[in-house]
Amino acid sequence: MKTAVVYYSCDGNCALVAEQIKALLNADLIRLQTKNEKKRSGFAKYFWGGSQVVMHKKPALKPYVFDAAAYDLIIIGAPVWAASPAPPLETFLSETKISGKKLALFLCHAGGKGKAMDKLKLLLAGNTVATETDFVNPAGDIQELKRKIEEWLKPLGA
Repeated sequence: MKTAVVYYSCDGNCALVAEQIKALLNADLIRLQTKNEKKRSGFAKYFWGGSQVVMHKKPALKPYVFDAAAYDLIIIGAPVWAASPAPPLETFLSETKISGKKLALFLCHAGGKGKAMDKLKLLLAGNTVATETDFVNPAGDIQELKRKIEEWLKPLGA
């Protein structure tokens, strides 16, 4: 089964999860990056991210190569910002037609995920979500992270 992991990562948490999935499934990685990759920290980071969500902004992405038709399984991951999937992922989904595909979804967050998973699934209507999960501060215990990823992917036969 040909698999792609499409993800956006601001602080590296989703990137860590995506790398573990790649190692487990020998998947292709498609990392989404905004054209303005300015590093923000502290309150400025939360203000910027929250305002992106509230104002329904879709930040421009750096060029990427992705053809949904080439994959049997597409795994999509994003951080949670203001109880929503990070806007760069929404940019990707507005630019890329994904329909009739088998999906696995993950979110990364440090607090609550709110309705972020429901919002992500709405953006992906017309596909089959085979499994979904969220990771709270995944950079802690790598062995525990690997175990959780393996459990999450079991319904896929991984």
